[in-house]
Amino acid sequence: MANSKVFIDGSYGTTGLRIKDRLEPRDDLDVVVVDKDLRRDVDERRDALVNSDLAILCLPDDAAIEAAEWAAESGTKIVDPSTAHRVADGWVYGLPEMTPDQRDAVRESNTVANPGCYPTGVVLCIRPLTEAGIVSKDMPLTIHALSGYSGGGKNLIAKWEGGQPDLEGLPFESPYALHTKHKHVPEMQKYSGLTYEPQFIPSVGPFLKGMRVEVPLHKSVIQGGANAETIHGLLDERYADEPLVNVVSLEDTLAYSDPAFDPQARNDNDGLDISVVPNELGHVLLVIQIDNLGKGASGAAIQNMNLMLDLPEHAGLTV
Repeated sequence: MANSKVFIDGSYGTTGLRIKDRLEPRDDLDVVVVDKDLRRDVDERRDALVNSDLAILCLPDDAAIEAAEWAAESGTKIVDPSTAHRVADGWVYGLPEMTPDQRDAVRESNTVANPGCYPTGVVLCIRPLTEAGIVSKDMPLTIHALSGYSGGGKNLIAKWEGGQPDLEGLPFESPYALHTKHKHVPEMQKYSGLTYEPQFIPSVGPFLKGMRVEVPLHKSVIQGGANAETIHGLLDERYADEPLVNVVSLEDTLAYSDPAFDPQARNDNDGLDISVVPNELGHVLLVIQIDNLGKGASGAAIQNMNLMLDLPEHAGLTV
């Protein structure tokens, strides 16, 4: 049986380069890229896409929308890591662990939108709680997140690596997008099952990659007598058979000490950690640690690609 042809459109950007480097050693795929000098040539890109079995669109939103139109005409399957289609009708959200039937939905779809790095952990934590009625769908939710500067692509990498001198050696995180509607908010709301948009407070830290997402649950929003142990038990059972989602034991979580919850702990890895932190006042803190370039980007794209091409789901992934 011939190998599937996979075209990486945008193979010279941060995510595209990482996907290319990870797929090229595989002997079960034929990886297609356009020459660097032709990467903006529409005809070259279209020809590569329509003659491939699947394309991964590591592109700005406008370009991803255009490429998806070419794919619709040719029947090429699409994994889209851009933000263009994450809440769009007709697209499957590419988070196989989200619900018991999501994996099959990804496998059977021709158009899959890769989740954002921040929403991946938020959705995996909050959706089981809204579905179980442990928290109300109309609760007010606040999310604080810290990411490495690679999350902003080449421009932000250049800015933090010498382009803006006052960022060199910065001893604290730098909040951003505080006055805008962050592009990840719609998918957080939709796939977590929330009535209202969460308040999202993202920050960038002085490191290349890695991410920590903190979701505090005030005791007043936790319903039905549930507590940290209830929440931990629910998440632990939900993801017991998911090799890429690790729910840290309560014992290990409570044994934390400085420095705690390193955002780089899952770097170069395609899984994520969820910690449930109880507080004696009754509040609960959910902490997600994930590589924004791993399960938050390239790893998720590869996982979805594997499913869509009927290959072993975790081929080429690192747990």
